[in-house]
Amino acid sequence: MVTDMGKKRRQRREAMSSTKPSAFALWLTNDDTIPAGYTRLSDNPEIQTGCLRIAELIGSMTIHLMSNTKDGDVRIVNELSRMIDITPCGCMTRMQWMTAIVMTLLLYGHGNSVVVPFTEGGLLRRLEPIAASRVQFRPNGSYSDYQIVIDGVARSPEDVLHFAYNPDPVYPWKGRGLTVTLRDIAGNLKQAQATKSAFLSSEWKPSIIVKVDSTSNMFDTPEKREKFLRTYVKPPFQGAPWLIPAEQIQVEQVKPLTLADLAIKDTIELDKRTVAAVLGVPPFLLGVGEFKRDAWNSFIQTRVRAIAMVIQQELTRALIVSPSWYLVLNYWSLIDYDLKQVSDILLAGADRGYVNGDEWRDRLHMAPAGLKEYKILENYIPADMSGKQKKLVQEE
Repeated sequence: MVTDMGKKRRQRREAMSSTKPSAFALWLTNDDTIPAGYTRLSDNPEIQTGCLRIAELIGSMTIHLMSNTKDGDVRIVNELSRMIDITPCGCMTRMQWMTAIVMTLLLYGHGNSVVVPFTEGGLLRRLEPIAASRVQFRPNGSYSDYQIVIDGVARSPEDVLHFAYNPDPVYPWKGRGLTVTLRDIAGNLKQAQATKSAFLSSEWKPSIIVKVDSTSNMFDTPEKREKFLRTYVKPPFQGAPWLIPAEQIQVEQVKPLTLADLAIKDTIELDKRTVAAVLGVPPFLLGVGEFKRDAWNSFIQTRVRAIAMVIQQELTRALIVSPSWYLVLNYWSLIDYDLKQVSDILLAGADRGYVNGDEWRDRLHMAPAGLKEYKILENYIPADMSGKQKKLVQEE
């Protein structure tokens, strides 16, 4: 009985190993079998550039550990804040770590990015980003419960960090990304680049046409035409004049077809602007138009800040135990300020005792100078003492 069961298992394994993989499996594992005309978003340079710009900006933000107090929120500096902000993963910097998470979130993971925390002795040691190809999401009997399968091992969402962008309408816990929206645009950009390459490599772009007498037998074969070019047209040195028989040859100059005639430039620029609009990045980040400070600041305060909120809220949910602590990404460091305006605002605050000298120097990227004292002009008094001014109190 045991022998028969072993034989059946062996036959079953041989049958499974001999089964040809499906076309879908080949599509996922072998680049040569991808259907013709299909374009990955990660292969499109414009889309990849836009996503990389967002990822690099979020990667450059510092991560602050904050605490709610009765006097307002204050920043905490301890080993946990240092680990998350400086050494979240031992094999890479915080910039690389966060850039990898955001690129997976926006591009490779179709709106999903997973990070696995590792602890030793109850202390958090590292946060390891997981490649999108190693992760699957499996609904667990309801629309609000699911499992995250990493390398074939199912995990609970409570045990990992799952960043999700653009929630799926059926499973809100799962992100969708921007795949469907950008697929047609990526195809248009790929076709425009192919047309441009084909045009530039074409041989049918003569700048000079030589008209010859068709009745002459000196041009009836390729060898005779080549001999004529060597004799009359090709100069012995650069800049030498042409000596041609006037009765048989007439030289005309023609304007070759350009990319402007094909409207390739306008098509590419329009598609780049569309990609920029969908990604939420300013067009000048993709090489279209000029830099505009207002557009940059709006980009930071909308798209970049929204993605940063997704990341900081998931970091707080998964890593912070204290109800009064939370993590925040400092997006203010990315705002493009006019230094003169900042200086004027801070100086006005200094006159009222809101800002000290070192705070002013810090915002202008200067080293502290020991100016910790808050000063105020003598004519500023508390509101409840406004009626006790000497000029309002009558002498007896």
